[in-house]
Amino acid sequence: MTYQDLPQGMKNEEVKRYWELLQARRAHLAFKRCFDVAVSFLILLILSPFLLLLALAVKLDSRGPVFYRQVRVGRYGGDFRIFKFRTMVMDADKIGPPLTTGNDPRITRVGRLIRKCRLDEFSQLLNVLSGTMSLVGPRPEVRKYVDHYAPEYMATLLVRPGITATSSIAFKNEDKLLNQGGDPEEIYIEQILPPKMELNLKYLEKISVWNDIKIMFQTVFAVLKP
Repeated sequence: MTYQDLPQGMKNEEVKRYWELLQARRAHLAFKRCFDVAVSFLILLILSPFLLLLALAVKLDSRGPVFYRQVRVGRYGGDFRIFKFRTMVMDADKIGPPLTTGNDPRITRVGRLIRKCRLDEFSQLLNVLSGTMSLVGPRPEVRKYVDHYAPEYMATLLVRPGITATSSIAFKNEDKLLNQGGDPEEIYIEQILPPKMELNLKYLEKISVWNDIKIMFQTVFAVLKP
């Protein structure tokens, strides 16, 4: 992939600067991919009995599939389907917005526990193995929110989206912000998305496996912290 091969919507001076930065760190990106595959495979192998029990709990709790396969925007602006343990009633996306507030009635009983402990994210290790995601990177958005990106934010689509990110840690209580009154989607687009994207751009500037390891530990502490 060359800069000229990028989708037209991604070609601007801001994105070009990050493209050149990432080209200079190609060795780091190759090492990062190897790290992603090795760690994801190991985690899935170790946690497979627990994940099977989690899948059974989701299936027994409510009607519908074990996984929710939502379309998100990935590397170079392409669509992919993300694996998430289903935490909401079947066809929830047809009866409400893509965003989920803390008191959303679409969330199932088991789903509330899964969301609280961030267990729904473990299934995304399958996305990492398939090459559509990374362990760490900007969280993938649905197309309607990518359409609101400022030109420089398109640079975050130069890398694989991640299961976790510094922006995920900073906004781990995002549902509470969305539930503070007003239109949740308007709050997200105007108040939450811009600072999240600024954090994602800072991540690109110092992308490396060592930084990813640091963010992964920070994520664990953030989840365990009350």
